[in-house]
Amino acid sequence: MTLSPDAANVRDNPEQSRYEIVSGNQVAGIEQYSIHDAVITFEHTEIYPQFEGLGFASTLVRAALDDVRSRGLRLRPECRYVVSFLTKHPEYQDLVA
Repeated sequence: MTLSPDAANVRDNPEQSRYEIVSGNQVAGIEQYSIHDAVITFEHTEIYPQFEGLGFASTLVRAALDDVRSRGLRLRPECRYVVSFLTKHPEYQDLVA
């Protein structure tokens, strides 16, 4: 199996309050969140060890932010990774509550 974020899919798993990035048939990482009113708080980003350092985190966060935008939600970034991502990608700053 090639460990590439380009071939991975990101899905929302509302039952577990997280976005998941899936490579093949394995969950490669998660973006844990909570939603109150129309504000989604990104609490924790985690990429599992065998997928670290390959770009899965940025692919996961970008897809999750695109979903947040499509749903008309506002974002409260509490996760350090997401805060850092937002400083490097100003095109998502309009989502911040």
